[in-house]
Amino acid sequence: MFRNPMIPKMIVMYPVMVLLVFPWAVSFEIKNIKIDVVDHSKNVYSKRLTDKIASSRYFILNDTPPNYQTAMLNMEHGETDMILEIPTSFDMDLVKNKASGVGMAVNSVNGTQGLLGSNYIMQIVNDFSSELLGELMHTMPPQSRASIMRMPKVDIVPQFKFNPALDYKFFMIPGFMVLLLTLICGILPALNIVLEKENGTINQINVTPVNRIVFILAKLIPFWIVGLVVMIISVSASYLLYGLWPTGSVLAVLFSAVVFIISISGLGIIISNYSSNMQQASFLVMFFILILILLGGMFTPISSMPEWARLIAYVNPFTYLTTTFRMLYLNGSTLADVSGNLLKLGVIAVVLNGWAVVSYKKRG
Repeated sequence: MFRNPMIPKMIVMYPVMVLLVFPWAVSFEIKNIKIDVVDHSKNVYSKRLTDKIASSRYFILNDTPPNYQTAMLNMEHGETDMILEIPTSFDMDLVKNKASGVGMAVNSVNGTQGLLGSNYIMQIVNDFSSELLGELMHTMPPQSRASIMRMPKVDIVPQFKFNPALDYKFFMIPGFMVLLLTLICGILPALNIVLEKENGTINQINVTPVNRIVFILAKLIPFWIVGLVVMIISVSASYLLYGLWPTGSVLAVLFSAVVFIISISGLGIIISNYSSNMQQASFLVMFFILILILLGGMFTPISSMPEWARLIAYVNPFTYLTTTFRMLYLNGSTLADVSGNLLKLGVIAVVLNGWAVVSYKKRG
């Protein structure tokens, strides 16, 4: 491990990138949406609505063009993401009819941004409508005010379980820990062994009476130890940097990590067994890492995937540890609750490590 100067550097750089950079950069929370407001009314209430949108942390008021056509040109040129059009009779309708409407156009090339942006706008408009209702009730005749007060009203009080602050980092950091273990205990052993093949140093082992099982263990145990140490550091760093601590048992987190480390390291040995040089190993690593991450439930729920993708996810060790860590960190689950996932990881570990031992061929 230390004969190759690249390996220790990668062991240090992986945790730094994954824990210090990724949680801030990789997020599905949409902010800084550029919006144009076409205000045909230009009265008190329309200006209040424009100011309310501009003060939101989700939106940046890009422009207030004079007409819809100009705003649409801005969207076509990529200068704005959304257009809100306020009609000329907006204030008058609110005062006389106690109701009005606004138009909204959304650039949905980015479907996620378009959907969330439109939901944000509707929430702002609904809040604005509630504020105006309270103000306008004081100007109504007593009979009208009494009739409105007698109308049935339903209030929804949401209670967010497991992640009350809706902090997306809390959801992603357990997945990033799994990614970190995959890189250190699955990818680095493969690259290390293939580099020894290229340098010819592995031939010195091939001509000795060391059997295949001892050879595989000798190559994996150092990375198992490093992976466990990195996991302990990751748990501590997540608490110190983000205030994230397992609501379940921290020992269950470490035990689950050990089972996964043994499982994923077998995949690394398999990759090295079928690679003759670094170029081949790099292509295989890129192929498998994409499958592990994108079909492991880290970003997309398994239930939302098509049937063929779910079949791949069910044999993906990344899937089970990601689910396990999120259960232990956010749901407060116990070791007994995640035992089914750990059992499946154990089966995968036996299969992958057995395949690694069988596929290794000593060449003298």
